[in-house]
Amino acid sequence: MPMKTFLFVLVALISFGASGQSKKERVPSYFGLQVRPVFPTRFIGESELTVNQDDPESIFFTTTISQKVGYSFGATVRAGLTKLIAIETGINFTQRNFDITMSLPDSSINGTNDISFISYDVPINALFYIRLAEQWYMNASLGVAINFAPTHVGVQTNPIGYHYFTHTGILDNKVGFDLNANIGFEFRTEKSGFFYLGGSGRVPFAPIFTLATNYRYQGYSSSTYGEIDGSFLSIDFKYFFPNIKNKGTQPLNGPIVQ
Repeated sequence: MPMKTFLFVLVALISFGASGQSKKERVPSYFGLQVRPVFPTRFIGESELTVNQDDPESIFFTTTISQKVGYSFGATVRAGLTKLIAIETGINFTQRNFDITMSLPDSSINGTNDISFISYDVPINALFYIRLAEQWYMNASLGVAINFAPTHVGVQTNPIGYHYFTHTGILDNKVGFDLNANIGFEFRTEKSGFFYLGGSGRVPFAPIFTLATNYRYQGYSSSTYGEIDGSFLSIDFKYFFPNIKNKGTQPLNGPIVQ
C-alpha cells in the first residue's frame, strides 16, 4: 500500500540520519504537539467557487461554496541532522469548513448550508535554523505532506420540501499530496522545552474533492460539478518537550541484591 511504503521510507530516513552521527556529534531529536487555525486565502489558491446550471433543458440554479476558518492539530517529530538542519514530520488532523449558498434566480428561492471536510496528513519537511540570540531561533522549512481523506462528505437542504438540494464532496483519490512551507520563531529552554510561533501555507497538488450539486423539484432533476481547491494559510503554535537526561546510576549486570 502507498501509505505503508511511505511510512517505511520515512522511518528509514530518520533512522539513517540519526545513526549517521557519531556519539560525540549526535544531534538531539524532539517530540512535540501543535495546533493551528486554518484560514482561507486567495493568495495561494481559490477560496470560493460558483457553479451554475445553465442547460436550457434544465432548471437554472446556482451554487457558491466558500471556504471559511477551520482547524488542525497533531503531533510533530523533529529529527536533528546537524545543529542547524533537521527533518520535521508527524501526523495531523485537519478540518476544512465551507459555507454553501444556493439559489434559483428566476423564482427567488434561496438556501444556505455548511459542510466540513476532514483529512489526516503526514508532512516531511527539510527544516533550517538561524540562531538570532542565545535562546531565540528563526526557522524555515519546505517539503511535502501526504494526505489521507477517509470518506466522501455530503449535506441535504430542505429534504422534505418541494425544492430539494444535495451537495456531495466526492473524493477522486483518498490519498493526495500537498506542497508545505513554514516560517517562524522559537524560544528554547533546556528545562521547559521549545515554544514555537509561526505561519505556514498548504497548496494541494490536485483538488481535494469534486463538489456535486443536485436540485430536484416535482420530478425534475438537475446537477452541476466543480473542483474544490482547498489551499490554506495557518498560524502555527508548537511545543516541543525537553529531552531529559538520565543522571542516575545505572544498575550493574548481576544477581539481585536484597
